[in-house]
Amino acid sequence: MKKLPPEAKRRVQAAVELLAEDPRPPAAKKLTGRPEWRVRTGDYRVLYRIQDDVLTVVVVQAGHRRDIYEK
Repeated sequence: MKKLPPEAKRRVQAAVELLAEDPRPPAAKKLTGRPEWRVRTGDYRVLYRIQDDVLTVVVVQAGHRRDIYEK
């Protein structure tokens, strides 16, 4: 997140805080063939994994949509 512009950083932080309350909001999408979920925040995406057994959401990556899905 250090490389994100300030406005994008604020949006991503807000999205992560909302995930703490509801890890599967209506706008979230499970990625095909991957264990991650994603939420959109403007042109940026937050990829995360849900660990139901320990009630944890792990943010894997946050970045611009053109770069986020590259491995």
